[in-house]
Amino acid sequence: MTGNYYAHSGRSADKSDWQRQSDHLRAVGELAAAMAARFGLEKAARLAGLLHDLGKYTLPFQRRLAGGPAVDHSTAGAAVVTALGLKGDDALVAELVAYCILGHHAGLPDRQNETDACFDARLQRFAGEAGLQPDPIWKTELPLDASGLVPAALRRGAHPAFQLSVMARMLFSCLVDADFKDTERYYCGLGEIEPDREWPTLASLLPEFTARFDAYMGAKANADSELNRLRGEILAHVRGKAGAAGGLFTLTVPTGGGKTLASLGFALDHARARGLCRIIYSIPFTSITEQTAAILREVLGEEHVLEHHSAIEQEGAEPDRDWASRDRIRLAMEDWAAPVVVTTNVQLFESLFAARTSRARKVHNIAGSVIILDEAQTLPRPLLMPCMRMLEELALNYGCSIVLCTATQPALDARRLRGGLPLEGRELAPDPAGLSRKLRRAEIRQAGEMRNEDLVAALRDTPEALVIVNSRKHALDLFREAEAAGLDGLVHLTTRQYAAHRRIVLDEVRGRLARNRSHPHDLTPCRVIATSLVEAGVDIDFPKVWRAQAGLDQIVQAAGRCNREGKRPLAESIVTVFVAADYPPPAEIRGLIGDMGRMAREGLDLLSLEAMESYFGEVYWRLGDRLDGKNVVGSFRLSRLAGTDFAFRSVAENFRMIESGMAPVVVALDDDAREAVGKLTIPNISSGAITRKLQSYVVQVPPKARRLLIENGHAEFVCKELRGDQFVVLRNESLYRKDVGLLWEDADYLREESILI
Repeated sequence: MTGNYYAHSGRSADKSDWQRQSDHLRAVGELAAAMAARFGLEKAARLAGLLHDLGKYTLPFQRRLAGGPAVDHSTAGAAVVTALGLKGDDALVAELVAYCILGHHAGLPDRQNETDACFDARLQRFAGEAGLQPDPIWKTELPLDASGLVPAALRRGAHPAFQLSVMARMLFSCLVDADFKDTERYYCGLGEIEPDREWPTLASLLPEFTARFDAYMGAKANADSELNRLRGEILAHVRGKAGAAGGLFTLTVPTGGGKTLASLGFALDHARARGLCRIIYSIPFTSITEQTAAILREVLGEEHVLEHHSAIEQEGAEPDRDWASRDRIRLAMEDWAAPVVVTTNVQLFESLFAARTSRARKVHNIAGSVIILDEAQTLPRPLLMPCMRMLEELALNYGCSIVLCTATQPALDARRLRGGLPLEGRELAPDPAGLSRKLRRAEIRQAGEMRNEDLVAALRDTPEALVIVNSRKHALDLFREAEAAGLDGLVHLTTRQYAAHRRIVLDEVRGRLARNRSHPHDLTPCRVIATSLVEAGVDIDFPKVWRAQAGLDQIVQAAGRCNREGKRPLAESIVTVFVAADYPPPAEIRGLIGDMGRMAREGLDLLSLEAMESYFGEVYWRLGDRLDGKNVVGSFRLSRLAGTDFAFRSVAENFRMIESGMAPVVVALDDDAREAVGKLTIPNISSGAITRKLQSYVVQVPPKARRLLIENGHAEFVCKELRGDQFVVLRNESLYRKDVGLLWEDADYLREESILI
């Protein structure tokens, strides 16, 4: 069947609309090369694209297109790459290409492990299977060039194995995105799927964005207050540094100083000065993601901002399903091609360390971006070292400028932390210590033990109050006790509520507080009981805050919700830290509570930068090697004789920014959500488009709870035959209450107390 090999089947019996194999491979090669050109890996990416589906040059695979059994078609190209006989660094890059080819459906493999899916086992097995050897005609159809695979401008760092692992991830991302895009283009031509949205470039939008930003800030400048003048000075200083060489920056501005808008002004000016192609805001909690996305949409325009924090993602192919249908589902995953992306730390870092195609697809679009890492102090300590190595490499070789933006800057500077980042002279804010003093809004007091009845009594005497506790169980129990005590104006706020609902609740809270400021002698009670999701960056302003014991960084963030606008006397703006005796703190923050206690015993001003620097120094010194608690950096090894020994899959399985292992349930109570759920049954609508709509209607629950909900008929998979295991929708709507959110069964059995947010 010389010359008649196909990559994808079409509709016609005579194969006139089938996609030819050589056309697909050439197209993927050129697309991948174009994506990789900005960081000098175009030759390696083109090689990966040309060889990724080499196994389709076989009779078994052609029978597969006609309905035959599944067949391995992704090992042949890897076998060819590893047999090219390259030397030195080119040989190492060729191995990276082989990892990518092996993983372009099932995900990046480990070099060695105990399974038959690892790199070495697959190549050994392939060598003994004559039926999977590709027809030699491929050599006449594909123009291979395996010379000069190493980027000429590669800047070598102190961690060469880790550097190469990031290079592999960039290549892998280019390959799978190019493969998805060419497959999508083919199926769109057949009318079997609608194309996902095409985004304009940041460069084309920068003049409009800058003009809109200047107009927005100009309107704010008209508000005559000391705080607004200070915010204007901070903004002017930060924008004045936008012409600096790209790389790593810090932006240390206390709560209320306008960090979000100052960082946006810097990002716009810096992107124009350095020719960067995207602005990415990475945020620790979904609640702040929604708030930040709303601000950016208001400033830059609704249509230009992608908000992506969804946990509804398909993590891989199901081997027993029709491969073409599977590809059509998977090709719709988000590629972050938008000019402005607002996402979570979970999405950003788990994508950067991902093995699966669905998350890895976006990684190449992170290159050449301004990344605003908001609330940088929330990076999980057991993953801090690999996160720093990744940020360092993105800045060194992938054209990223990264702003570590926080009110409580952690001690990540290499001068203070062994293995830290080169941050000397890279602060964007004017005089952070002076700003900390000028923007002080509250005082911290230690109250000792407070039980729920004590907190209820305190709330009874305080019509406007915020209580922050460490678990959803504690928040729910306290809310119910306060409700039973007859307190008015109670608001419950936790991740039992889906994001769109939380937005409504927060808007109502802000509305009540605003009315009270206008009518101080006729207060409407507003007593909020919440988990830590309200701490970092949520724009609410209470006269008094109670905070269950936590690390100093969390206490300071809670203080940022007290007298946020600075319109109350300092002496009356109190953050009370208490011990919740009946609710032991989660294991992951017990050590941090001890570190914070030592700062307090030393007599340090807990709201000063000095205390924060001492605190983080104590935390990081105590943890030591546990800053890479999953041995991520050590899982990538190089040998002069054996080449790469990279554990991509094992690292991806272990790299979890949140260890709670939650599972998503869609709560479709309003018309928008119901409409999106209804579209799940329509085959030619991409999963990506529906996911973007539904991500605001998800509640994360313990996996056992979700299983019980499904087994008891309270929830069900929707359109599993088309969408796989992506979408579980709540059917018993009575389990979701407007005051407290989703109430699942057996909360105590499911160890709710271990859940932080």
